[in-house]
Amino acid sequence: MTQEPDIYSHLQHRLISNSFDHGDKLRAEQLRRDYDCSASTVREALFRLSTEGLVDFQEQRGFRVPEKSAELLAELTHLRVLLEAEGTALSIRYGGVAWEARLTAAHHKLSHIEKRIHAAEDTSPMVPLWFNAELEFHQTLISSCGSDTLKSMHLQIYRRFRQQLMVADRSFDFISNNIQHHYEILVAALDGDEALTRQKINDHLKRHLDPENRTQDPHLARSSAM
Repeated sequence: MTQEPDIYSHLQHRLISNSFDHGDKLRAEQLRRDYDCSASTVREALFRLSTEGLVDFQEQRGFRVPEKSAELLAELTHLRVLLEAEGTALSIRYGGVAWEARLTAAHHKLSHIEKRIHAAEDTSPMVPLWFNAELEFHQTLISSCGSDTLKSMHLQIYRRFRQQLMVADRSFDFISNNIQHHYEILVAALDGDEALTRQKINDHLKRHLDPENRTQDPHLARSSAM
C-alpha cells in the first residue's frame, strides 16, 4: 500500500505535468484504486493540495483540477517574474562561485534536454525529464537569495503557473525560444548584471502577460469565454 506522503507528492506532480485536463473531476474512489490505499488517505492528500491552489474543492461537487484562466495565468506570471527576478538578483550578490557552478550545471542539464526535445519527433519520453530540469534551473537561480520565504512562495507560484500551461505546452512549440531565453538568463547572471538578468527573466515570461498572445491561444480563448 502506498504511503500518504508519496500519494501527495505523486498527485502534486501529476497535477502540473500533463496527467490531467483542466476541469477534470478527481474521484477519490478511482484514485484510491490507483494508489491501493484508503479513500480517506486520498481525500486528505486532495485537501492538502487544495490549500496550495492545485485542486479546487466545492461542496456537492467534490475535487476538480482548476480550469484554464487567462487572468489567473497573467497574475501568476507577474508574481513569478517579481519573485524570480528579485531572488536571482540576491543570489548574484550573495551566491558566489558555488552558486555559479550549481547554476551552470543546472543549465547544462536543461539545455541538453531541450535540444533533444527540439530535435525529437516523439517528445513524450522526455516530458518528465524536462519538467524536473526546468524547475531545477529556475529554483537554482534563486537558491542563494537568503530568504526561505521567497523560495517557498516562488515554488508555490511556479507550480500553479505550470499547471495553467500543462495542456497548452504539450506540443512544446515554445522550446526553441526557451533554449535561447535560458542561455541569456544564464549569461546575464554569471556576468553579475542584476538589471539585465531581471530583464531577461521578464523577456522569458512576458508572452504570458501579453493579452494579444494570450487570446491567440485557443485553450485560453475558450476559458476566457466561459
